[in-house]
Amino acid sequence: MPAPAPKSRHSRNTTMPRHPNYLPNGVIPAILLPFNDDLTIDERAFRSHIRDVGATEGISALTINAHSTEVASCSFDEQRRVLDIAQDEIGAALPLVHGIWADGSLEAARIAKMAAVGGASALLVFPPAPFTMGQNAGMALAHFRRIADATDLPLIAFQYPLATGQGYPKDTLLRLCDEIPTLRAIKDWSNDVPQHEWHVRTLQSLPRPVTVLSTHSAWLMSSLVLGCNGLLSGSGSVIADLQARLFRAVQGNDLAEARRLNDRINPMARVFYADPAVDMHNRMKEALVLLGKLPRAVVRPPLVKIESAEIERIRLALIEAGLLGANERRDAA
Repeated sequence: MPAPAPKSRHSRNTTMPRHPNYLPNGVIPAILLPFNDDLTIDERAFRSHIRDVGATEGISALTINAHSTEVASCSFDEQRRVLDIAQDEIGAALPLVHGIWADGSLEAARIAKMAAVGGASALLVFPPAPFTMGQNAGMALAHFRRIADATDLPLIAFQYPLATGQGYPKDTLLRLCDEIPTLRAIKDWSNDVPQHEWHVRTLQSLPRPVTVLSTHSAWLMSSLVLGCNGLLSGSGSVIADLQARLFRAVQGNDLAEARRLNDRINPMARVFYADPAVDMHNRMKEALVLLGKLPRAVVRPPLVKIESAEIERIRLALIEAGLLGANERRDAA
């Protein structure tokens, strides 16, 4: 019998991405993960939520297993189940961006392999928590190289504010863009306007352009007019249509339409991104309950249900945004 053919570099992935030519750009909502009262995943509600957001005109992909799906509270197997459900519901129609949330690079590579096998089209790489105690370029490069060696999927670097210790300084970011060929975008949460503009002007003009996806959802219009080639936002789980229309208006230099849409987005941004920021996706779940799109707004500890007064502020914001009638009332479960 002939000897078996040698394994190629790509043989480590038994499944190709369902959208193999996808590069991160455009409007990418990060969806939520509903739970039952016993804190298990509510698969029926999750499927409905995926279909609802995925049907939005003008979006380019969906993000899963990230902040918005409470990934820090999900096991490896639960993350794989989230990916399987999302693939089953929408994977043929839309690319899926899969978060890589891990404090260590070996675990990050393991998650990356799982996501690739499951058919994800890109990976959103969160900075490891130890970086809060200090980092250097060598550490950042080592982390990304482990992930890039595990899969050829396009990578999105999640750029945190520098003050957190998890943001990448300019020199480190440029080295990542130069030395990690599969790094194709950043999710920009620098929360600093001059730095954000530097990202847009510099990274998108590199010989191998790196797309800037804004996640400055509290001031989205101001961010997009700087020239971002996309956005990746948890509030897209609630207002994907408004965000897609805003992005289209900015891209088309239609300032009047952009301002009109921003006036509708602003009430939601005020309530979603109030202090403490850790409750942002908690609030989005409550909004979807109020809209009749989720049966309950259960979060996993250490998160806890928000107070009724805050839920009322969310209801009033939905009315102001034109998303809910003034006389509509639904109990947030």
